[in-house]
Amino acid sequence: MKKTGLFFGSFNPIHIGHLILANYILENSDMEEVWFVVSPQNPFKEKKSLLKDHHRLDMVQLALKNYPKMRASNVEFSLPQPSYTIDTLTYLHEKFPEHLFALIMGEDNLESLAKWKNADTLIRNHQIIVYPRNFEGEKKDHEYLQHDHISLINAPVVELSATEIRNMIKAGKNVRPMLPPEVFDYLDGSSFYK
Repeated sequence: MKKTGLFFGSFNPIHIGHLILANYILENSDMEEVWFVVSPQNPFKEKKSLLKDHHRLDMVQLALKNYPKMRASNVEFSLPQPSYTIDTLTYLHEKFPEHLFALIMGEDNLESLAKWKNADTLIRNHQIIVYPRNFEGEKKDHEYLQHDHISLINAPVVELSATEIRNMIKAGKNVRPMLPPEVFDYLDGSSFYK
């Protein structure tokens, strides 16, 4: 069984913070691969700032091309909307039985985990790797962190956000150091986020 971490996100756009985190997990856990699962646009929400699915997937593929243990996944593009993590995991288990999937999530998501669809099943059947985040609200020793399947890793907290990057692009500011070079080139000269 190949241990594979699933990093879900809109990646709008993917930035170096995502790569730093995925690389840290690969180097400091038993994960053998990290898959970046690009979340599709919710058809019920109008999000003007969200690039079309295929553009975000293209950028993730470009960003990962020099990282053999990381790969882009468009698995949620063909699943019913809205996507629920538990349904995606069930589908991936059936399609890739040789992989043992773990979930990668930010510490801020622990607060809402109990509200996720089939949260108990999710926690019982999957390893969850939690990375630290600075977030509004009280940081506390979360009860979930006592669970055998949930572990907090000591990854660096990268204070980079895709929202901030989009705002900087819109304002005509230089975002080159924040993006993988291939992603910068993809966006440079386009009208994306402007």
